[in-house]
Amino acid sequence: MSFEPGIVSEEELGREKEKARRLRRTQWWLNKIQKEVCYYCHQKVGRKNLTMDHVVPLSRGGKSKKGNIVPACKECNNKKKYMLPLEWEEYLKSLAERSVDL
Repeated sequence: MSFEPGIVSEEELGREKEKARRLRRTQWWLNKIQKEVCYYCHQKVGRKNLTMDHVVPLSRGGKSKKGNIVPACKECNNKKKYMLPLEWEEYLKSLAERSVDL
């Protein structure tokens, strides 16, 4: 599946980003980052190094809801970009296969 720009309007993206900013200021988010661990790589990176990631990206129709937001290290968040969970899993598998071949 490929990324198709323009699926979500700029107005809708703005609303969802504002919802995410509000969630970032809640006790719920503070509890999520308390363990200081990235959802994807499971590394302890510290609270200041965690970003808020949408599992289903906003650009792909995801929403800023508690069930769609996880703490991610900057590296994982940057690599994941607009990938859906299945695409991200395939990416991680390809990395694992490459490291075995080396």
